[in-house]
Amino acid sequence: MNTYKILSALLEYPEQELFDNLPAIKSLLDEMVDSDAAEVAEMKKFISWLERGDQTEIQADYVKTFDMAPEHSLHLTHHFFGDDNDKNRGPALIDLGELYKDYGVKQVTNELPDYLPLILEFVAMQDEEEARRFLSDASKVLTVLANNLSKANSPYAPLITIIKNRATPTCIAA
Repeated sequence: MNTYKILSALLEYPEQELFDNLPAIKSLLDEMVDSDAAEVAEMKKFISWLERGDQTEIQADYVKTFDMAPEHSLHLTHHFFGDDNDKNRGPALIDLGELYKDYGVKQVTNELPDYLPLILEFVAMQDEEEARRFLSDASKVLTVLANNLSKANSPYAPLITIIKNRATPTCIAA
């Protein structure tokens, strides 16, 4: 499992399955010796927060954070185009869905194709350079989302910051 798949799992709605798999995810992080140590530390810190918390409260916090606050939406085109009624958002969603199909990805979720955990599942299938290049298209949105979550003191902010840092064009050139 690579970093993008782990981030995808951690950013999904926290079902019982996630809590059941936290020890396995921590074990995978321990094995990621070639990964950025700061990223691994942030993900472990987040997992510790999940382990210490009450599942129902964490689920309520997730809904409050991502579903009730538009500025924290994990649907990235919302940040590009705003309201769901924007006439440009539909074509962008269709284009993204078509891109997934071009890569042979079958969407097995009810989420829109711009849902960040779904995007992370997609980039997890790419090599690192291609993943970073793909994410760089959303670097401005990821920056805004990371900043919004940081201002709200959300425990999810460091996870988005990891993604944002991997999406910056300077990372691609390095």
